[in-house]
Amino acid sequence: MQHKTKTSETKLTAEQFAHLGDGALAYVKPMMSQDAARLFPQIGGIEPGVHLFALVGADGSPILLTDSKDTAIANAWEQELEMVSVH
Repeated sequence: MQHKTKTSETKLTAEQFAHLGDGALAYVKPMMSQDAARLFPQIGGIEPGVHLFALVGADGSPILLTDSKDTAIANAWEQELEMVSVH
C-alpha cells in the first residue's frame, strides 16, 4: 500500500519575491568584463575578456564589482550580508 503525503506549498506574490532577503542576503556572480556593463552601467574602459566578480543583492541589485572573488566575499562580510548559493 502506498502512502501519499500531502505537502504544503507557500506561494509568494511577485512583490514578496522581489523583497526576499531585503538587504540581508547576497551572492557572488562571476562574469566577464563585457557583460558587467549591464549590472554596472557606470563602468567604462574595461577591456573585454577580464574575469570579474559581482556581489549582488538577493533582489538582483548590484553592490560591488571586483576582479577577486575573495574581495567580493569579504565585502559581503563587512556589510553583514549572508551569502547564499545560486544554482
